[in-house]
Formats: sequence, structure tokens, C-alpha cells
Amino acid sequence: MEAGALEPIVSFLKSQNVNLQESATASLLTLSASSTNKPIISACGAIPLLVEVLRDGSPQAKADAVMALSNLSTHPTNLSTILETNPIPFIVDLLKTCKKSSKTAEKCCALIESLVDYDEGRTALTSEEGGVLAVVEVLESGTLQSREHAVGALLTMCQSDRCKYREPILREGVIPGLLELTVQGTPKSQSKARTLLQLLRESPYPRSEIQPDTLENIVCNIISQIDGDDQSGKAKKMLAEMVQVSMEQSLRHLQQRALVCTPSDLPIAGCASEVSSK
Repeated sequence: MEAGALEPIVSFLKSQNVNLQESATASLLTLSASSTNKPIISACGAIPLLVEVLRDGSPQAKADAVMALSNLSTHPTNLSTILETNPIPFIVDLLKTCKKSSKTAEKCCALIESLVDYDEGRTALTSEEGGVLAVVEVLESGTLQSREHAVGALLTMCQSDRCKYREPILREGVIPGLLELTVQGTPKSQSKARTLLQLLRESPYPRSEIQPDTLENIVCNIISQIDGDDQSGKAKKMLAEMVQVSMEQSLRHLQQRALVCTPSDLPIAGCASEVSSK
């Protein structure tokens, strides 16, 4: 950067030589990790060129471009510049084709989560065929960090305009993934998943602070808006599966503890009692 390499690197993003374009994109990915460099890279006109790479580049160049854009988006002035290039259709295309547990998917969802803070970003995502579904699929099978970004994006949309975005989110079958997140996600994603479940029900507000809705009631209410048959049974089945996962995790944890403690530390009766209580 100090030697003046940025300008030629940015110019190489326009190259028809695939290897040169890939190398330039990878270089910008590395340089964009520095907070000092982020506004300078944007000022050199790199963002529109990175979006062009995201649209037309090789698979490797696309992956590096979305990661570089994700890095650049953390600088406040850069996010609006990224949004002006209308990148969401190309991000969604990449998200559809990449492995949902990959780093690429994580960066795609991180960028989407930032962009849906703006009305233009939310509109672009819902207008793109399969856009919301791609985010839901990451919520179901991505890494813990990817799932946190995915549920954060959907929650931002629903909080911004519940009437507008509730149906598009529900239509993509988000409920099982949200239920799983309430027991298996990071602390942030667990909280976000519960809040989103509240917003997705018919009425987003508790009927009483003294008698708040249980998760089962919330799920029953949501499912009743989607399917007509045996809604309560479906909700209970989903919850039972989540409880089973939680119990299995607790049992594995107890078994691991039992391997490292002495009989006097943890009597067999105590183990049985604790498993039963779990």
C-alpha cells in the first residue's frame, strides 16, 4: 500500500486473464483485512470492480471477491457504496451454489445481514428468486457463525416491516431451523431465533406478561397459519425432536464427566438422578 501497489492491483481486476484477475482479487482480500486500508481501497474504485468479479469471475475469484466485500463492508462509509452496486443477485447466486457450511457461505450471509439493514437490500433479497430460501438453507446447515448471520438477516427483515416480510420468510420453511437454533446455536443466535419465532406468530406480542407464551404455543400458532391439519401435533413433534437433541447432548456431557471423576466424586446414583432430571 505504501509503495503504491494498490492502483495497479485494482486495475488488474479488469483483466481478461483469469489468473491475473484471481491474483488481484486475492491480493485485495488480504489488503482489505486491515481497517486502515478499507476506506483507501474503496476510494480507489475497487468496490464496483469486485462486484463485477462477483458477477462474472471464476469460482475462486468470486469467493475471494465476496470475502473482500464482506471485509470492506465493516467500514461505515463502504456499506452504502456496496449497496449502490446492487450486489445481492450475485451474492445469492454464489450462496446457492457454494457449500452451505463453507467460509464463502459465511461471508455471503455476513454481507447480506449488513445489506438488509437498508430497505434497498431487503427489497433486493426478496425480489431475487430463491434469495430468502438460500439464507434459510444456511440457517439450517451452515456453520455456527453462518447460522448466526442468517438468522440475524431474517430477524432484521422481520423487525423492519413484519407485515411485509413475515410471509416470505415463513414460506421458505424456516421454522424447523429456528427451533434447532434455540437449543443448538450460539447464545446470540439462540436469542435471535426466539425473537424471530415471536415475530413470525400471528400476533407478535405476548398476551400477558404474567403468563407469557411458551415456545410450543408460539410454534402451534405459526404452523396454524401455514397448514390446516394437525398443527398442534406437528409443533409438538418439532419440539420433541429439539428436546431429544438437548437430552442427548446433556447425556454425552455427563458421560464425559464420568470418565474424569472418581466414584466418590460422582456416585452412580447421582449420575442416574442427574440424567433423569435432565
